[in-house]
Amino acid sequence: MDLTIIGAAVINGILMGGIYTLVASGLTLIYGVLHIINFAHGSLLMVSMFGVYYLVTKLGVDPYLSLIVTMPTMFVMGYVLYKYFIGKLSYGKDENILLITLGLSIVIENLALMFFTGDSRTISMSYSDKMFEVGPLLVGLPKVISFFAAMVMCALLGIFITKTDTGRAIRAVAKERMGARLVGIDVDKVFAISFGLGMATLGAAASLLMPIFYVSPTTGHVFVMVAFTVVVLGGMGSFLGAVVGGLIVGLTESFGGLYLGESLGQIGISLIFILILLFRPSGLFGDKR
Repeated sequence: MDLTIIGAAVINGILMGGIYTLVASGLTLIYGVLHIINFAHGSLLMVSMFGVYYLVTKLGVDPYLSLIVTMPTMFVMGYVLYKYFIGKLSYGKDENILLITLGLSIVIENLALMFFTGDSRTISMSYSDKMFEVGPLLVGLPKVISFFAAMVMCALLGIFITKTDTGRAIRAVAKERMGARLVGIDVDKVFAISFGLGMATLGAAASLLMPIFYVSPTTGHVFVMVAFTVVVLGGMGSFLGAVVGGLIVGLTESFGGLYLGESLGQIGISLIFILILLFRPSGLFGDKR
């Protein structure tokens, strides 16, 4: 096969992998602290993408500038959702949280179908079709912007978790809930903040996805399986694993689409998910306990 085509597949896979990393980092954070899988992750991403779509089409806000709206809005939504709904209804049981988030996902998707119908929506900006040369290859400008912005967001999240007092409290709760409670940390508040931060990453991902992707009530399905695969591949709760896993999954999808066609391209992602569960269930950087 022509090396130019292979090079294009590598670049495209890496660029999409950056977005997958950002989507998965929120899931990783929520699992690392709460030790539960948020089944509503994909549905909440879809809601955020619709928010970006209407900010662009109704108010004329650039999708990348919409970050300053979507991130704080999704953080507040996540904080309130956990503090006053998920946390209270779970009665401290993780299995209840799983059922609540699963039910929430179903409700959100059906409400989206009712209000937005099943049509797919895209946005078109003045720079949507702009390309630039990388050697013999042409690379779309929006994908490059989204990739680097996603990497910056992931780095900022990592710095927040490692360098701030709130971040240290989050790591303490993730490591030992009871010990954190004994030293005076408000564990329930940390849970709500962590859930809010996980939702804020979805707000960022939505702003970065809309210039290069579409949104419909079922868009969350496209990303939720990818996000789960990234988290399992990298290691549950590992941010470094989310970065590496996101890039690997992006490359796998790109080469799958190249060799098998776009409709079958995601078979490779499902195969990776199965192989990791069979041979290394702790993931590449996960705790082997």
